[in-house]
Amino acid sequence: MQSSVRMMTIALFLLGLAGCNTVASPDKNNNIRPAQTTNDVARSNLDLGIAYMKEGDYEKALDKLNKAKEADPNYSPTYNVLGLLYQLLGQNNKAEDNFKKAIRLNSADSSTLNNYGRLLCQEKRYEEAEDTFKQAADNPLYATPEIAIANAGVCVYDIGEIDKAESYFRKALSLNPRIPPALLLMSEISYNRNDALSARGYFKRYAEVARHTPKSLWLGIQIEQELGDADAVSSYALLLRNQFPESPEAEKLRQARIR
Repeated sequence: MQSSVRMMTIALFLLGLAGCNTVASPDKNNNIRPAQTTNDVARSNLDLGIAYMKEGDYEKALDKLNKAKEADPNYSPTYNVLGLLYQLLGQNNKAEDNFKKAIRLNSADSSTLNNYGRLLCQEKRYEEAEDTFKQAADNPLYATPEIAIANAGVCVYDIGEIDKAESYFRKALSLNPRIPPALLLMSEISYNRNDALSARGYFKRYAEVARHTPKSLWLGIQIEQELGDADAVSSYALLLRNQFPESPEAEKLRQARIR
């Protein structure tokens, strides 16, 4: 489940990239400092790089982001996006270098701190990751602190700290009740605690805001089997067979002979 949740957070970030503008932020003494600005060449190349990333054309994205960096080597959002791109390419050392560069240029940029926290979590540097997510969320000018809070929950969930993860997810959902990773993992937590009704509630909320994955559909099947809703089981099973026929979850479905 965790790998699909990580990909979901990446997808959510990519959806928001096109509108990413650097806002004013507090410095280490909590004083407000002006937002970063850049020139038109850097900004246009950054926007093109983001657009190519969303299309999955990473080679063109890298070219445009490098041109943005050349046009303004001190604009932190460029390094933030480069960090994410290198992470998607599996080049985590380069990703970390770029996130750190962005943070050196703007130490209170919560978007970069959130993305760097995700990288740290991926590399199993859990304590560093959690601290970085907290730093991102604590910025009073961060427009979406719930994202960093939910990511902290995903990270500690990975190491079995379920109660702490639940606390993060509940806090994130209190700020924004439509965060897919938090809803899906709260559904899984509830199911694993034998609270199928609560699991169903979170699962239905998740289905309203995100596309299903093989793992989410398998969870839905398990929940509805527990609750005895044969029609819902059949519906989720049909989606799993039709949309993800080669997935491990579809194989589980065949082995369980669920129709």
